[in-house]
Amino acid sequence: MIDLLSYEFMRTALIAATFTGLAAPAIGTFLVQRRLALLGDGIGHVALTGVALGLLTGVAPILTAVVVATLGAIVIELLRMYGRTSGDVALAMLFYGGIAGGVLLTNLAGESASTLNSYLFGSILTVSSADLVLVAGLGVLVIILAVGLSPQLFAVCQDEEHAKVSGVPVRAYSILIAILAAVTITVAMRTVGLLLVSALMVVPVAASQQLTRSFRTTHMAAMAIGLVAALGGVVASYQINTQPGPTIVMLALAIFAVSALVGVAARRLRNHRRPAEFA
Repeated sequence: MIDLLSYEFMRTALIAATFTGLAAPAIGTFLVQRRLALLGDGIGHVALTGVALGLLTGVAPILTAVVVATLGAIVIELLRMYGRTSGDVALAMLFYGGIAGGVLLTNLAGESASTLNSYLFGSILTVSSADLVLVAGLGVLVIILAVGLSPQLFAVCQDEEHAKVSGVPVRAYSILIAILAAVTITVAMRTVGLLLVSALMVVPVAASQQLTRSFRTTHMAAMAIGLVAALGGVVASYQINTQPGPTIVMLALAIFAVSALVGVAARRLRNHRRPAEFA
């Protein structure tokens, strides 16, 4: 581990992975609660168009990806609220339009497939110091808002009608969740990649749900699992010479498998003890 820290690009990648691992489950918990787990995939495809736009115009791809992904997230949320288009159809249009626009603009920019590949699946070698500043700033913003506003966001995700009656500005918070998801995806695209970031938003949450009962505990545990998966995945990808995105996701899935087994064992133990305690 000490040898890894002697390389600047590894230190940069590990710092970026820290913010990614915390931010992705922080907002992903609310997406899972709203049954919008696939929203991250749709926004990720739209963010690809933003990346390609940055490559075409010479602007930092992370900045253009943030803008385009945020606009796409707002559009999908407005369609869900006001439009006649169902949520799955709107997501499908994001999938197809985002990937098509990204590939088309990348071709116009004259970039190679390897350049696009680094954004799709992540690359620890391409995280620059400038990228790190943006990733850190956006990551901190997402974490502060997701944790600080968790009671309000949970109320919106749990029961929109009850939240409206209670005076919670449901529409504003719904759009905020979509925007934070878009920002999170751009934060994670350098380490996890746009096509796999949704997994880091969902799998740690699913793993924590196997072990916890309350929403707050699930939220915090998901962030901890995401952090372990992100850091462990980056280190493992360096050791075995693989791309970080797939490695991080496979590690997260392994943690989920272990959590599921532990959760089943714990529930069986509780059920076995109850009759004895009752007697």
